[in-house]
Amino acid sequence: MGKETSSEIVRPHSAKAWFLAARPKTLSGAAVPVMIGISMAYADCSDDNPFSWFPAILCFLFAFIMQIDANFINDYFDFLNGNDDETRLGPKRACAMGWIRPDAMRRAIYTTTAIACLTGLPLILYGGWEMVLVGILCVTFCFLYTTHLSYLGLGDILVLLFFGVIPVCIPYYLETHRMGLNVLLASVACGMVIDTLLVVNNYRDIENDRKNDKMTLIVRVGTKGGRLLYLFLGIAACILGAVHICDNRPLAFFLPLIYLVIHFFTYLHMVKVDHGRALNKILGETARNMFFYGLLVAIGILLS
Repeated sequence: MGKETSSEIVRPHSAKAWFLAARPKTLSGAAVPVMIGISMAYADCSDDNPFSWFPAILCFLFAFIMQIDANFINDYFDFLNGNDDETRLGPKRACAMGWIRPDAMRRAIYTTTAIACLTGLPLILYGGWEMVLVGILCVTFCFLYTTHLSYLGLGDILVLLFFGVIPVCIPYYLETHRMGLNVLLASVACGMVIDTLLVVNNYRDIENDRKNDKMTLIVRVGTKGGRLLYLFLGIAACILGAVHICDNRPLAFFLPLIYLVIHFFTYLHMVKVDHGRALNKILGETARNMFFYGLLVAIGILLS
């Protein structure tokens, strides 16, 4: 019988165990940047260069599978490194709770990595062999993040790249075969919004990370700096969105200002909570805000 978490019992290797290990709530982080990139591409396509749904769907699928892969990798290696012990404040992890054996998780990592690669392979037909390099970078840094780079405080940079620049710009390029400054700035803005999730996560785990010599950005700047960083990222993302005014898309700037309001209230909630397991609620609010941001940007682009 599985170990207990809150009021539920999870049987080892059950469908529920794998479902929880996949962390479905994190999939919004994979969906938002692709959604923004696709909406910008849809708005910019024309009769001479029509929008194609097949590469768009493949981009979404690749992003979802890679997110699940990253979650499995994080679960497995954090367990091996002893990071997911009884002092952990965040949601329970599958290997640490005994829901999934490490050898089974390792096989799942191989499988999801292979499926992600096979899913992304047809994108060569739309973007050329350069897409292979993009795929290799995604897989490589997916492993390096948990095993090495997060311990060096480079996680936030990787979020900007792999949850901002790449998943916004690549879908846009596949559909339009061009790139512009507005797309690049929109991708950076998206990465900043997604990074608020990592900031809250590392803010909550600051003491555990210090104990394990995991020098995240929050460990380096401290709790006060972490709270200010959280607030700054939301504000900076909306400021970068101002570029859409110059691109005849004012709604893509003004609609996300609604996000800024709820982001500010979540920041105030974060300051009030300050520490402990209650920060998991801030994590949930941030994930909601993040998805709301992507939806507002996409609607603003399409309506403009």
